[in-house]
Amino acid sequence: MGRTADAIAEGVAIATAAARLAIKNHILVGTIAEGGAFDTEKYIADAREALRAMAEESEAAAENVTALRKRARGRHSDPRGTHDYRDRDVRNLRRRAKQSSGVAAKLREMMDDPEQLRAMVEEAREGAWSDVRHNLDRRLRVEGMRPDQDPDYSRMREARMQALRLVDLQALSSRQRAKAKLRKKQDDAEDGADETA
Repeated sequence: MGRTADAIAEGVAIATAAARLAIKNHILVGTIAEGGAFDTEKYIADAREALRAMAEESEAAAENVTALRKRARGRHSDPRGTHDYRDRDVRNLRRRAKQSSGVAAKLREMMDDPEQLRAMVEEAREGAWSDVRHNLDRRLRVEGMRPDQDPDYSRMREARMQALRLVDLQALSSRQRAKAKLRKKQDDAEDGADETA
């Protein structure tokens, strides 16, 4: 493989990883936050849309680099900044535009391949399940841990006690005051109703 082919493969890998992340987030929101069932077909549409967005981004990058290349041609003075290209940069800019176009073309091919879309959705589903499993495991380990099992217990005890005093007890006190206030209002309303009867 040449430099361009390697760069295209790397660009496709990055774009598909970003698309998988977007699909994984859709799966987490759709199944956990919204209480829906996992439907592969729905997420295949999400995968296609994520790939389309990445392809359009690569196409826009290719157009931008092509415009920069045309502007750089024939300019031989010293550049004034990072993106102030000169004639000596034309070859590199051409290669970058070709790479971005190549990434976009590969992503568009993937959009039309049901097997690749299904594979992306499955990988995203596995990633979502891994996140859920990891979070549950962590919560169960932390919430179910006894002091003798926690190596940081004594070191973190003061911070936990301070959080209890400043956050938890304050919130509990506030709730209790609100309940007492509501009860008093209800009692006053009942007493007022008894007096008018």
